[in-house]
Amino acid sequence: MLELRPNCECCDKDLPPDSTEARICTYECTFCADCVDGVLKGVCPNCGGNLVARPIRPAAMLVKNPASTKRVLKAEGCAPKAA
Repeated sequence: MLELRPNCECCDKDLPPDSTEARICTYECTFCADCVDGVLKGVCPNCGGNLVARPIRPAAMLVKNPASTKRVLKAEGCAPKAA
């Protein structure tokens, strides 16, 4: 089950569970659409994989399976990995 992390790892923007702006990679690294489209150019800076829209968990399901509250922020900045 996805953690539904609460923020963009790049700019720390809040990304609540119902956000249509959240993007994730296969490892669930989480970024906002602005950072993905701008600085990251669609590539995860952690693993080099692509970033896609994060699914939205229905509100009724959040009661039983709440979103994560642990914030992750890249201390070294947010530039994509060199190929």
